[in-house]
Amino acid sequence: MHLKSLTLRGFKSFASSTTLRLEPGITCVVGPNGSGKSNVVDALAWVMGEQGAKSLRGGKMEDVIFAGTAGRPALGRAEVVLTIDNTDGALPIEYSEVTISRTMFRNGGSEYAINGQACRLLDVQELLSDSGIGREMHVIVGQGQLDAVLSATPDDRRGFVEEAAGVLKHRKRKEKALRKLEAMQANLTRVQDLTAELRRQLGPLGRQAELARKAATIQADLRDSRLRVLADELVQAKSSLEQEVADETALKARQAELARELERARAAESRLEAEVAQVAPRLAQASDAWYRLSGLRERVRGTASLASERARHLSAAGEAPRSGRDPDELEQEAAAVREQEAELEEQIAAAREALDDALETRRAAEEAAEAEERRLAAAVRANADRR
Repeated sequence: MHLKSLTLRGFKSFASSTTLRLEPGITCVVGPNGSGKSNVVDALAWVMGEQGAKSLRGGKMEDVIFAGTAGRPALGRAEVVLTIDNTDGALPIEYSEVTISRTMFRNGGSEYAINGQACRLLDVQELLSDSGIGREMHVIVGQGQLDAVLSATPDDRRGFVEEAAGVLKHRKRKEKALRKLEAMQANLTRVQDLTAELRRQLGPLGRQAELARKAATIQADLRDSRLRVLADELVQAKSSLEQEVADETALKARQAELARELERARAAESRLEAEVAQVAPRLAQASDAWYRLSGLRERVRGTASLASERARHLSAAGEAPRSGRDPDELEQEAAAVREQEAELEEQIAAAREALDDALETRRAAEEAAEAEERRLAAAVRANADRR
């Protein structure tokens, strides 16, 4: 395994895209002071996940982005791409060539990618930790760090030895696993507390669940009862509706019949009124004849009474000399009067019969008219009630 190429774009003094081809063996970078030799080493550390700005000889992480010059404006991001030859399989990935890239933006955002696929910083660190070139593996010795190695304490030297032996990565993993175990233990304690609390609540919750089941059963029974009641009411309503429809049909038929009877009653009333109008003149004539004949009868009675009185006086006078009219003449007059009286009585009897017939006809017509009026009024009330 060896570094194959390093591409810098907007990183510190490398404003333009710059690619360094690295071959197996030792590669030396030479140049005057300020030409960016240290920036190449900083780029290697930065792309492998370095998070300390001081390790990169800066005040803050955004200082790695090209800040611009008098003739060139500042850039908005810095990008470094490192290509590693993995033909020997030193990296735990199924690729013969691994490309690791890191991009930094002015707003502080940072992106990592392995072979063009976005990933996390942890993924990059895990990938490089097994190869011994991680950011904490001391494979990059910067300015002044050699003195730190020579003057290190025994514990520090032990760390260097463990790093060279590949023990450091396992220690890091152990520390990470221990942290996970501590977090897991805390979560387990919390779960145990929650379990105990839930166990204390199981009794009331069980009773509440039983009450809920009973309530659900009661609600189901109540719902079924309500549905049955509604079904019965629906059946009754349908029966009532059918009965109402039948009654309405019968009422409509009765109404039509009453309307026909009303028309017949009105026709009969009109006919009776016409008959009454026809009988009225005859009734008036009969009444006039009766009154006239009554007057004539009184006159005849008066004449007969006067003739009887005269005859009585004549009988009482006996043989007295007759100075008046001839008795035969008087008898003839009396006979004529009696004949007239008989004729008048016959006429009176005929007029009385005619008057009685007229009165009977009038009474029958009036009764028929009153009956038709009552029938008409009853039909009108019945029709109004039906409405």
